[in-house]
Amino acid sequence: MAVLSKIPHSCYEIGHTWNPSCTLSTLDIATGALEVSFKIYAPLYVIAAILRRRKKDYYMKRLIPEILQSTSFLTANGGLYIAFFCILRKLMGGFTSWSAGFGAALPASYIAILLERKSRRGLLTIYMANLATETLFRMAVTRGIITPLKHGEVLLFCLTASLYMFFFRSKDGLKGFGFSALKFIVGREEIPTHSSLAEPVYPKPAESSVATETEGSQGSSTGSPASGRQSLIALTRRLLESICKHGPRHRCCKHYQDNCLAYCVKGFVRMFSVGYLIQCCLKIPYACRQVFTKPSLLPSLFYNRENFQLGAFLGSFVSIYKGTSCVLRWVRNVDDELHALIAGFLAGISMFFYKSTTISMYLFSKLVETLYFKGIEAGRFPYIPQADTFIYAISTAICFQAAVMEVQNLRPSYWKFLLRLTKGRFMTMNRQALDVFGTQASRDFKGFVPKLDPRFVTVPPPTLLPTGTDITLG
Repeated sequence: MAVLSKIPHSCYEIGHTWNPSCTLSTLDIATGALEVSFKIYAPLYVIAAILRRRKKDYYMKRLIPEILQSTSFLTANGGLYIAFFCILRKLMGGFTSWSAGFGAALPASYIAILLERKSRRGLLTIYMANLATETLFRMAVTRGIITPLKHGEVLLFCLTASLYMFFFRSKDGLKGFGFSALKFIVGREEIPTHSSLAEPVYPKPAESSVATETEGSQGSSTGSPASGRQSLIALTRRLLESICKHGPRHRCCKHYQDNCLAYCVKGFVRMFSVGYLIQCCLKIPYACRQVFTKPSLLPSLFYNRENFQLGAFLGSFVSIYKGTSCVLRWVRNVDDELHALIAGFLAGISMFFYKSTTISMYLFSKLVETLYFKGIEAGRFPYIPQADTFIYAISTAICFQAAVMEVQNLRPSYWKFLLRLTKGRFMTMNRQALDVFGTQASRDFKGFVPKLDPRFVTVPPPTLLPTGTDITLG
């Protein structure tokens, strides 16, 4: 099929197919987006305020304005898109391969982000830049420009984790939330230090009480009749205590209460539990809705494969990182931040338990942001005012371009979000007419053609409404 550069259809025939009026269609989208946005941001801000232990003054003076400000941002992003969609059509006399998506979304997104709070713009920019990068990658794969690398998300995570852990161990490498998050994950024992030999002598915990307790437990277990299961548990506990208290620890290691092996095992158990509980908590809202209709689904909340996968991912990441760091300290007899490059890269292999392109791309985007700001501090990169605003607008425009012209290359979760924000109207676009641009715009819509009122049609489509009838959204 020949690829055209421009089609003469009206904005009603391509975009707002449910209503021929540009003004009313814009109001329809804005009204629906306002309702959905408020339902998203109201509980989000309330939960955030509770977790941050905000004072009463915040709830009385700042909570409602912040909710309304974020709500207006998302509402404007949706409503202005349709407005610029129609404006560009009138200015250009038709649609090109970029005007229906990228062209209309770019000014709409730029204006919308200016309405959002400055403290949230950076986070929104990182998310949309990550999504846009993933979308561009999928577009390139579809066109045969790039060949996807097997387990590429794991390799990207390994490289990202390597640099993150190096910055964590370096002086002034990471600050703020990034430093706090890694300190929580890998523990205080890996708090950054300079390359230096450790002190030759470290205080050791008293072992006499431990030995006494062990002997007492042995005496009590042998003197009283116990089942085979209780004996196995007691034997396992004594074995773990023996490993934890009597194994070797290098003098450069800062985990004073444990030897190197116990240090790794405890790190795995701790973060495995955290990952398991996080995944369980994420499933609680769904389980609460289903527990009354399908009580049999309740056990799946606790015995779900994803729960264990996330736990194994976090637990193995920490244990591999700590284990590699300890091995390198034993081999080199020094505690060096360069160890973090190797330990972080090997720890990234843990993503095989929980493969996620989203996580890899997000962390990589944050790493690029960190490197950029470090370059600014070093005077090597220029500071660009409102860079986050421009990046957000361009990234969002790229995602809208995919949503209009090639939704198969857009992340499914974001496509569902757009459908929710527009009350399903994004799906009613006449993508069969857009197929002439060669992007297979209607591929995933099973031959859907909107029913149009012939009184407002300039190019006869395959399906027309009888004169005087209305279209009803499902």
